[in-house]
Amino acid sequence: MDLLVTGGAGFIGSNFVDYILKHHRDYKVIVIDKLTYAGGLDNLAKVEDNPRFRFIQGDICDEKLDGELLSDCDLVVNFAAQTHVDRSIHSPADFVHTNIVGTHKLLEAARRGGKRFLQVSTDEVYGSKEEGSFTEDDPLNPSSPYAASKAAADLLVLAYHRTYGLPMSIIRCSNNYGPRQYPEKLIPLMIARALRGEKLPLYGDGTNRREWTYVEDCCRGIDLILHEGKDGQIYNLSSGVELTNLQIVRETLNLLGKGEELIEYVEDRPGHDRRYSLCCKKLTALGWEPRWNLQEGLEQTVRWYVENKEWWERRL
Repeated sequence: MDLLVTGGAGFIGSNFVDYILKHHRDYKVIVIDKLTYAGGLDNLAKVEDNPRFRFIQGDICDEKLDGELLSDCDLVVNFAAQTHVDRSIHSPADFVHTNIVGTHKLLEAARRGGKRFLQVSTDEVYGSKEEGSFTEDDPLNPSSPYAASKAAADLLVLAYHRTYGLPMSIIRCSNNYGPRQYPEKLIPLMIARALRGEKLPLYGDGTNRREWTYVEDCCRGIDLILHEGKDGQIYNLSSGVELTNLQIVRETLNLLGKGEELIEYVEDRPGHDRRYSLCCKKLTALGWEPRWNLQEGLEQTVRWYVENKEWWERRL
């Protein structure tokens, strides 16, 4: 099988490319990435010499390029997106363009070529939930421009399936963490600032709750959906490990041997969801379960950032 992986020079995308080439020796992967601030060729260093890998710098909003690349592939896995909530609050147009228009251009190319489409989405499309967990049938209620743009993209994917018969799946993931995550997201930002002896800004009172999934477990879930997922279905993916932002920061500081005096509470951001929680029964019914517990995943993550200081320093 040949895959087109969009946004494959980013955090989850590059980890997915590593995973696929390692576990499927007969697969070929083409990555298209615009190489914006959050992507980098150094994220693909492990696979750059692999004869089954090819990189193209390009924009998913270029429908002609999408079509040319898809002509050589069986399916597209769409990671390409603007993903940082804070940036979406200040520059929502960028998120509309990449996350909605870009997805539409890819869908058109996939429709014309008769290719399968896997959309990588987020738990944030559901909004906040004080109790219980979201299922795939729950209504979408996004709070931020980022989440709204991803919800719109999901609806476009579903519409192309129902209207044109495009074969597709959607995966909605909880908060991922692990190596090569851009240091604007909570865990890598806290690691980087703590290593530099700087204050760690924490929104509000730090009690917003999230589920935390190690990136390799997410890649395994996507791989499973590619091979076992049913056409036209949405799958939630989460570890079930739920902690407040304050708890995750404390765990990170403990692994670094740093004190909580570095934590600095700052004004909360607008529309900050209090809690996300996903029901993953559909995915676990296919045979998926998380293999990384939080302690092991955080230890691996902290170790990577400690050993790869140059990587994150040039991104700050």
